[in-house]
Amino acid sequence: MPGMLNCVDLQINGYLGHDFNGDDLADDALHVICEQLARDGVAHFLPTVITDELPVMQRRLARLVELRDGDPLAETMVSGLHIEGPFLNETPGYIGAHPKEAARLADVDAMRRLLEAAGGLARIVTLAPERDPGLRTTKMLADQGIVVAAGHCDPSLDELRAAIDAGLSMFTHLGNGCPMQMHRHDNIVQRVLSLADQLWVSFIADGAHVPFFALKNYLKLAGFERTVVVTDAISAAGQGPGRYRLAGWEIEIGEDLVPWAPDRSHFVGSASTMPRMIDNLRGHVGLTDAEIDRLVVENPGRILGLVG
Repeated sequence: MPGMLNCVDLQINGYLGHDFNGDDLADDALHVICEQLARDGVAHFLPTVITDELPVMQRRLARLVELRDGDPLAETMVSGLHIEGPFLNETPGYIGAHPKEAARLADVDAMRRLLEAAGGLARIVTLAPERDPGLRTTKMLADQGIVVAAGHCDPSLDELRAAIDAGLSMFTHLGNGCPMQMHRHDNIVQRVLSLADQLWVSFIADGAHVPFFALKNYLKLAGFERTVVVTDAISAAGQGPGRYRLAGWEIEIGEDLVPWAPDRSHFVGSASTMPRMIDNLRGHVGLTDAEIDRLVVENPGRILGLVG
C-alpha cells in the first residue's frame, strides 16, 4: 500500500484543534497540522475556507497564504486553497453548516477579491450553479484554470449541463449539502450521477455523510475514473471523541466521529481522518487497495496537476 502514504485531501477545514475558519489561527498552526497529516499519510492537501462575509473570508485566506509562505513544510504540502462559498444555495438543507445569512449570488468582482486574497493559490472554488447569473463567475474561474465545483446546490439538469459547458468540472461531496427529504427521482444526487462521466465527484467516506451501502452504489455507478474521497475534516479531526466548540456551538462527538449540529439537523463537517476513511473503504465498502489508491491518491492528484 505504498501509494496510500501519499494521499491528497482536497478539503480540510481544520485539524488537531486548529480551525482554518477561525480568526485566531496560531503562527505554528499550519506547521503542526502538516506534521500530523504527514504522519497520517497525507502528502498534499487544500485548506478550505467556507462561507462568511466577504472581508472575513478574505482575511482568512490571506492568513493561510501568510502561514504557508513562511513554512517550508507547508509550502510542500499545501498545494493550494479550496474556497467553498459564499455563492451557495441558501435554502435550508442545501446550505448545510454554512451560515445562510452570508450566502449570496455569485459575482465576478467579489470572486476576484477572494482570488486576490488567496494570493494565486486558489485551486478549487465550490459554488451553486443556479446562484451564478449567466454563469459568469464559473466561466471566469475556468478561464483561469481554477477547478469549479458545484456544491450546496440544487441546479436543474439543464442548469447543470449549462454549467459544465461553461467550465464546471467537479461536484463537492455528493450526497451532502442537500435536504433529508427530496424528490424521490429528480434530485441533485441523481442528476450528478447521470453526468458523472463529465465531472469529478468527491465523497466523504465516514459512513454518516453517505451510508456505506449507498457509497458502494454511487461508486459502482460513477466508476473509479473520476471519483475521489475527501475528509472534509474540521478542527476536531485527529483528536478523537469528545466535546468541542465549533462555529459558536458546543458539539459532542462520539466514537463514530460524526459531528452533528446541536439540533441534529445537519452534519458539521467530519472528524474522521484519512486513515480512518481508508479503513472504511476497505472494510465497509469492500474496495481493493488499487481502487482505494485511485480515490485518495491518483485522482485527487490528477485534479491538482500533481499526477500526469
